[in-house]
Amino acid sequence: MRLKLFRAPTVNAAIAQIRRELGADALILSTRRVSDGVELTAALEADTPPPPATPPPSLLAWHGIGPELQARLAAGPLADALAQAFRFGALPLSQGAAPLLFTGPPGAGKTLTVARLATRLTLAGTPPLVITADGRRAGAAEQLAAFTRVLGLPLLVADEPVALSRALARRQDGAPVLIDSPGLDPFDAQERADLTGLSAAAGASSVLVLPAGLDPAEAADLASAFGEAGTALLVATRLDLARRLGSLLAAASAGHVLTEAGVGPGAADGLRAMTPAWLAERLQAAQYPQLRNAA
Repeated sequence: MRLKLFRAPTVNAAIAQIRRELGADALILSTRRVSDGVELTAALEADTPPPPATPPPSLLAWHGIGPELQARLAAGPLADALAQAFRFGALPLSQGAAPLLFTGPPGAGKTLTVARLATRLTLAGTPPLVITADGRRAGAAEQLAAFTRVLGLPLLVADEPVALSRALARRQDGAPVLIDSPGLDPFDAQERADLTGLSAAAGASSVLVLPAGLDPAEAADLASAFGEAGTALLVATRLDLARRLGSLLAAASAGHVLTEAGVGPGAADGLRAMTPAWLAERLQAAQYPQLRNAA
């Protein structure tokens, strides 16, 4: 408790002094007359000291990025550091390019990614050949067919390497080819062999589709295992739902080229090209003011 003695010609003048110095919460403990006026003793309860401020976490640590990668990304502007640390590129979707086979763990968003790219190509005047090799999951072909019907595209079903080779014979004028494959466990040797068999039959470039928001170590393990099965390009999904993006960078650290990001539910506008500048903006989390200036 803080005590202080106040003297003034009148009681009102002394109270005014107390309010100025100790504030409205001060208590008057005693009052007595003195030769030149009055003397008041006032007290103020000591404030409970606030807990020590917790420094804001490092922005990169908040995203779940490991210390080694943090050190690499801390050297200079974040966009420049990302460009140095990772590879960025576009999916090869031009006429005559090798078919693209989209793979990943179950539920990663492969079918929706194929639908979004088919929509983009159709709107650009380059309708693709769309094939589903997903004969395992109930309703998988029907889900993709719902999109291709709206786009006026046929959907070919070919879940074996021989059938896939035959389906590719329908390709005309070097049209882009999008192949939706079943979700698989990349740690299972037989499932990896199935994937490499499909890719070889199609002469395809394999694209890993991986959702953001996973545990970074788990994402790195998945990306490494899929990389051993032949994937080299990466499409990240669910960036509209995931706030922490350490898993995305962990997966890219396995050697994949960052290409596209799923940023919303729409088929026409749900994907966007991933660039160092765009990814830096997402990592800097402008929508989270408490982290905006974190190092």
